[in-house]
Amino acid sequence: MESKKKTTAKNKVLEAAAIISIYMDYVLENNEEPKNVHSFCKKNSIEETIFYNFFGSIDVLKQEIWVRFFENTMIVIDKESANNEFQAKDELLTMYFTLFEILTLNRSYIIFSLKDNKEGIKNLKSLKEFRKLYKKYIMLVLKGKSTEIQEQIAKVTTPILSEGAWLQFLFLLQFWIEDTSKGFEKTDILIEKTVHATLDLLNTKPLESLFDLGKFLWKEKMD
Repeated sequence: MESKKKTTAKNKVLEAAAIISIYMDYVLENNEEPKNVHSFCKKNSIEETIFYNFFGSIDVLKQEIWVRFFENTMIVIDKESANNEFQAKDELLTMYFTLFEILTLNRSYIIFSLKDNKEGIKNLKSLKEFRKLYKKYIMLVLKGKSTEIQEQIAKVTTPILSEGAWLQFLFLLQFWIEDTSKGFEKTDILIEKTVHATLDLLNTKPLESLFDLGKFLWKEKMD
C-alpha cells in the first residue's frame, strides 16, 4: 500500500512537470499565452481534469514555474553545503550564482514572460510565491550564520530587511535581463559586489563596498 502511494505521488510530480514544460514550449512557439485553460489543454491534447489536478489556473501554473526555479536552486545548494561549511557570504553567492544559472537555462521564457508586464517586474504576479520563498531563505541565511550578523540584524526590523533583499533580487534580475556580456559575466560581477555590500552594511563596514558597487554601476551606465 505504501509503495502504491509513493508511485502515485511520483507520477503526479512527473505529470505536473510535463504540463509546465508543455506550457513553456507553447508560449515560446506561439509567442503568446493561451487565452484560458480550455484553449491550452485542447491545443496540447491534455484533459482539463488532469490540468486542474495540479493547477487551479494558468496564473497558478506560471507561479509554479518560478517556485520550481527556486526549489531546483535549493537542491543544488543542499548538495554543495553537504560538502562545505558555508558562511553567510558563501551561501548567498552560491544561491545567486545557481539561481541565475537556472534562469539562464530558461532565459527565453523569462524574457517573454516579463516583456509585456507594463506594471514592472516588482508587481509581476508570477513572482508571488517565489517572493515568499526567497525572502524566507534570505532571512534564514542572514540570521543563522554569524553572531555578529545576528546582532546587527536585531537593530533592523525583519520586514524592512527582507523587503530590501527582495528589491535587491529584482535589481539583479533586471540587470541580467539587459546584460549582453559574454556568459553574462557582468551579472556575475554585480552579484559578488552586491552580496559583499549587503553583508558589509550589516557589519557596519559599508563605505568601501558601496563605493566599489557604485563605481561598477556608474561604469556600466557610461559604457
